[in-house]
This record gives sequence, structure tokens and C-alpha cells, in this order.
Amino acid sequence: MKTIFRPVVPLIALLGGFTLVSSMAQPLPTNGVISSSFGKLELKNGYPTKETATAIFREIDFQRACQAYLWALPLMAMQQWQQEHLTKFAAGNLDYVDYLTFQDKLGLLTANATTPYIMAFPNMEKTGPLVFEVPAGATAGGFTDFWQRPITDSGQTGPDKGQGGKYLILGPNDEDIHPEGYYVFRSPTVNIWSAHRALDPDPAKAQALINGLRIYPYSQRNDPPATRHIAPAGRKWSGEQPRGLAYWEGLSKIIQQEPVIERDRLMMGMLQPLGIEKGQPFAPSDSQKQLLAEASQVGEVMARVIGYEKRFKDVKVWPGKNWEISLCLSETNQEAPHHTQLDERSSWFYEAVGVSVGMMGRTVGFGQVYLESSKDSEGQWLDGSKSYKLTVPKDAPVAQFWSFTVYDNESRCFVDTGVAPDRSSRDKIVKNADGSVELYFGPEVPAGKPESNWIKTLPGKGWFTYFRLYGPTQPYFDRSWVLPDIEVIK
Repeated sequence: MKTIFRPVVPLIALLGGFTLVSSMAQPLPTNGVISSSFGKLELKNGYPTKETATAIFREIDFQRACQAYLWALPLMAMQQWQQEHLTKFAAGNLDYVDYLTFQDKLGLLTANATTPYIMAFPNMEKTGPLVFEVPAGATAGGFTDFWQRPITDSGQTGPDKGQGGKYLILGPNDEDIHPEGYYVFRSPTVNIWSAHRALDPDPAKAQALINGLRIYPYSQRNDPPATRHIAPAGRKWSGEQPRGLAYWEGLSKIIQQEPVIERDRLMMGMLQPLGIEKGQPFAPSDSQKQLLAEASQVGEVMARVIGYEKRFKDVKVWPGKNWEISLCLSETNQEAPHHTQLDERSSWFYEAVGVSVGMMGRTVGFGQVYLESSKDSEGQWLDGSKSYKLTVPKDAPVAQFWSFTVYDNESRCFVDTGVAPDRSSRDKIVKNADGSVELYFGPEVPAGKPESNWIKTLPGKGWFTYFRLYGPTQPYFDRSWVLPDIEVIK
């Protein structure tokens, strides 16, 4: 199916043989034709003709579907990843999947290549409240609902402060209990995401932390079953939101499982004419299938524009530079004082998964900061066929480490060149005499430059990057340390 992109044009009223450009004060004609961006709309005695009504309804449905695509991005990332756990890895409802290697993480949206990830997507409908044991040590992570709104952090930025503990997560309809010895929280969704990273640089210590993560029903707390940790083991998978009709099939499926949040009741009303309704099977007509498939394409283009051409206030990190705050939500719950941050969450959750207090980069010496760039110093999109250089100044403002990762701008996953597209201060990279580091990007290692400082890119593909600061320190917060733009090597 060919996607039709509708240019935005002013409304034109064709009255009595002459053309009149409409204005805010211009009334609709009693009898006449209006030229719109989606066709000519005819009125007779003030009523729309049958053809006009058909065109209007299609446009209403299309516009609603495009906005619904953006609205559902955080939910659909969770639904997709949960299904991959079940179908690709045969992970059970209470199993963790451990993503340790570059190959393991190839399907993960904007992963870092430095630290292990440990993930689970339990559904509490049958299990009831769940206990999550988090070991003491250098971990970061937490729990979110399926809209990717934090339930609580865990580890260094959680209530256990890195000392470990038992987290008891209640479902939306579970009895309110507060047993001693547990950090107790409630999820507004039945499905939740348990996500953790082991930050200890010692592989043996990191593995011990991974093994210490456990899940079991609160009802079995006196004799808890063992928690399985599953490895991807080379199996290909994808955490990208599905495309085409599969996007809407998945959305209908997860809507059936979850309670409707008050915030989303209006959107649920918009979905109903599209064939997506809680309590009803998804059985779209042929015309609805065509419209929804088109809207998933246009909606994704909208998401890329919102994400890669960020227009949010104060999104630039340093004046005159192309580095941006990637996690541009003002609060982890995705809410501003008077509205839900639709564009901000579309930007972040198209590119990435997860949000927590630690990821907001607000605590000196703890948590993470995500700096994003998709353009070079001349304001041009980063191009996999070109060679670039970035100089990381000395004394990077981190208590732990920094990393630079290259991502495919279509999949939002690692650029898949067969080698890890990441360099960090934990790697054996060549430093300059003054302590700065020069990183290089392109299809080939620049002549005379160390391969240890180079990341391979793919010709014919765009790319973007996250520069992560783990444990950001004061020179980042006061902006006294400045990261220059990525420069084309000419």
C-alpha cells in the first residue's frame, strides 16, 4: 500500500465562481465547495453531501489513528518486549532474561553496551502481589507500569540506597497490605516491568548481583520458588514497536488486559471508530485495515520528527551546540502541571525504554544523564558513509564512567556492524597527553588513528548517539564542562 502524505494548505472557499481565501472570521458557505488538504468538501443548504461526509469521517479516523500511534508508543514497547520474552526466549511469567553481550542487546532500544541488563515482564493477574528481591551492591533500576511510569526505583537511587531489600508490588485491585520488612508499592497496571543493571565493573561481582535478583508471588513467600535467569543465546529478537496492522493488533490485545486510566478515556473514545474497544474483539474492516496501516507509517514519521528535531524548551545542553537532553520529560510520571507530556514522551519512548528518578540525571554523583546528538557541527544529519571525530575533553564530569554509543536511526537499536558500536572510559582507549580522548566514527578507521577509539558505521544509513554520564558530577550541572559537537573529517 502506498502511503499518502497530505500537505497542509489553507482552506479555500469557492463561492459563486470566484475563489475566496478563508480566514478565522469567514463563515462556511451555505452552498459551495471548500478545498482542503484532503479533498474538496461540498455543502448544500448547509449540509455536507454524502461524499463530503465520507471524506470527513475518513480524515477524522486517520488523524485520530496518527495521534493514537504516538499516544500508545510507551505501552506498545512494553507489549512487544513482553511478547518477545514469551515467544523468542520461552521465558515464563516470573523469569528474568539477562542481556549481557552486544549480541544479546541487539534488539533493545538505545541500550548501552557497557553494563548488563536484567529484565522481566510479569503479569500479576494470576499471581497476585509479587515480591522482588534486589541484592545489596552497585545496581540501578526499578519497576514501572506498562505505560512506563515509575512505580519505584531500586538499588542506588531507590529506597534501599544500594543496601538491597524486598520490594512488594501490588496490582491495581489487590488488597492494601503493608507487611514489615518490605518496600510496598502499587502498580496501576496489571502488567509491570522489572528492569535492573549491574554496575560493578568486576564481572564476577556483577554476575553475583544478577543471580541475586529474584521474583516470586507474595503468597509463596515462606517457600519461594527459584527464579530462572535466561540468556538470549543468539536468538534474534526485536524490542521495536511493531509496524503496520500488528501495531493495532497488539494495542487491542493489551487494552483488554489493563484498566482504563482516567487520563486516557478520551483517547479510548477516539479508538472506538477504529475498531479498538475494551471488551470487544479487534475485527477491522478492509478499509479500517488500510487506514490503520497508513496511520502507523505516518505516525512513525511523526515520532521521528518529534524525536530527532526536538523543539522543546531548554532541550539544548550548551548554547550553540547540537547536544540535547534526550530524556526531556519534566517528571517521571509524564505529567506537566496542566497536561500530559504527549510530545515529550513520544520523543523518548520512540527512541528508548524506561524512565526512573535515577535516569533523570538530577542527583550529583548518582544516576545517569543521557545526552543525544543526531547532527554534526554544521547542523547536518549524521551519515554512516562519512567519517567524523569527537573530542571528549579531559576530566569528564562522572563519578563512575562515560560511554558513547551509535544507534541506527530507524531501528533505534545498535548499529549492527558485527562489533560493539560503543566506546567508554572503562575501555582501553588511547588518551591524549592532556587527558582528552578523540573518538572516530565512519565506515573505515581514519588513516593513522587507533582502532580502539573508532566506532564503525554503515554507509547508506543515518545514525544518532547517546553520550551517557554515569554518576554526573557538578561540572555537568553547572555546565562548566562542555562537550563539543561531532565534526566531519574532511
